[in-house]
Amino acid sequence: MRRWTAGLAAATLLATATPVMAAWGAPPGAQLTADVNRDGLLTRADDAGEETWTDTRGAIFLPNLDDDQRRCTVDPADLEKPGRAVDEKLAACNDGADDRINGARDAADLAPLRVDAQRNLSGAATASITIAPAGKARVFANGRATNTLTAAELRRGVRLALEGRDIVRDPARWDGKITVTLTVTDRDRTSTDTVRMRVAPLMFQNDLQPAETVLAGQPTDGPGWWDGNLPYPDGVPGEWQPFATSLRKATASTAAQLRFVEGTPKGWKDMWLQDTFEPATASMPAVGGPHTIRILIRSGNVWEVGGVDTPRPAGRLLYRDLRGPDVGIVQELSKTASPGLDDLLNTGGNLESLPPYDGYPHGRIVYGSGERHPDPGFITMVTSQGYQPPVVIDTSWLIVGHADETTHVVRANNERGWTLAVADPRLAVKLLRDVQRQGGGGQRLFADTNSPSKPTVDQVLSTGLADNEAAAEHIDEQLKILLKATGLRADELVRLPVMFERVPGFGLLRAMTPGLVNGLSLTDRQFAAPDPHGPKLGGRDVFRHATEQALGQNGVRVRWVEDFFWAHLGGGEVHCSTNALRDTSRATPWWVNGSGAGAVPGNGTR
Repeated sequence: MRRWTAGLAAATLLATATPVMAAWGAPPGAQLTADVNRDGLLTRADDAGEETWTDTRGAIFLPNLDDDQRRCTVDPADLEKPGRAVDEKLAACNDGADDRINGARDAADLAPLRVDAQRNLSGAATASITIAPAGKARVFANGRATNTLTAAELRRGVRLALEGRDIVRDPARWDGKITVTLTVTDRDRTSTDTVRMRVAPLMFQNDLQPAETVLAGQPTDGPGWWDGNLPYPDGVPGEWQPFATSLRKATASTAAQLRFVEGTPKGWKDMWLQDTFEPATASMPAVGGPHTIRILIRSGNVWEVGGVDTPRPAGRLLYRDLRGPDVGIVQELSKTASPGLDDLLNTGGNLESLPPYDGYPHGRIVYGSGERHPDPGFITMVTSQGYQPPVVIDTSWLIVGHADETTHVVRANNERGWTLAVADPRLAVKLLRDVQRQGGGGQRLFADTNSPSKPTVDQVLSTGLADNEAAAEHIDEQLKILLKATGLRADELVRLPVMFERVPGFGLLRAMTPGLVNGLSLTDRQFAAPDPHGPKLGGRDVFRHATEQALGQNGVRVRWVEDFFWAHLGGGEVHCSTNALRDTSRATPWWVNGSGAGAVPGNGTR
């Protein structure tokens, strides 16, 4: 809305004589235009309601945190340093941190604004542009960062570009909205125009979207993470080559590119790519369709290294290997190292998402909490974006404690097009009893691996299975929450056999057999699952067969990946040791049919 004021004498003249007004000149009439109607254009249709922002109308800008000219570099010596200084330095370098436009690609990441030409101004006219709150964005005019405009610029009109400099981290501190005010002054007359804008939220991808890039770890020369604890050949953790070969074969069945990320200079210490970060996107309207950049959410882990609180060093590899054009990194690290096992919940593996469904056009975030819980600052940042309200399940009974250990979204032949694959300890027991009844009690689990333990079916069933039943009861409680939150029926679930056991000395549970739900969706019809190495009946692995049958009924084909030593014995699976950047181009833009209602931290369904 435009406003103008003048001195008392001028006001009197204007009130009494129109001819005087004509001779004196029209008021400045500041006119600032933003893409309020979200069509990518700047037109008069954007004028109405420009001072307010709603889910259905209001201008949008991106958090410009990528590195379009790859000017941000990482010193290899920094990757292993203890303390936070390295991490603060890495996060401080991005396109939004400097005061210039970093090439044409960077220019596309800026939101357009326009100041209309005002030819009746005198040569003394000036204009200022203010942004409140300050520091959340900056404006460029004719390629230069500025907060003032000259009379010459005002006379011919100016195209502006607005650059976002941060994301929403805590709505109590900043809700993502800014006010941009243009103030034009000519002698003693002043006119203002104001527009309200919002930074694009971080939107989680989901497992029905096809993977464009699959990421996995690759060890460097040097001592392995588990050296001395398990009989790994050649000092390489977990037989990486069989894992890499089978993952490469699985990925080759799709259009996805497979990329291996090498570890830190002193040797591979952290191969959990899923746990290091969670991929998200940020989008704004543009001519021809949404303009989108990827924003990778670094895990909130902080470890004690040499007596110094140090953010998870593998997270620094994101800045070295993944940050670049249209790919930015954000971090909201724990203030101190989390107590005990709580820190395990501050990871990407504990952040999952549900696809869109009735009432939730952009899906929902799922994360695990309970007696152990994620760092408050980290989870507040994740869940405060406003358009994918969280569902919280209890994962604190698991030694690792991640949401991806017990459920996984898969396509389904139902009305909504998807359901949940669920780890089912009771089904695993049933299959073992079937093998035993048919004379296979001497069949060994993990027989074709280098596992130090290869129990027979009889031995497993003779343990009493109390720990396995305890896991089943915990999963039952998770499903009560998930079924209520999604409206799925129990008979729509895809149940996959996974045996659980208690971890000595901790009292917490883990998957004894490879966790079949803890795999990687390559597409909605291709699922890379960990080879279960289950007992055989008639020469056929009964866990494999049950998984292929269950997923196959929904049109999903299983691609088997060998991860027993590389991931399973370390407490994870294929999903934990990989990550995927997905094609989100078909997703409904967050500003369409969107609502931030209810997306407040702590308001997840319990």
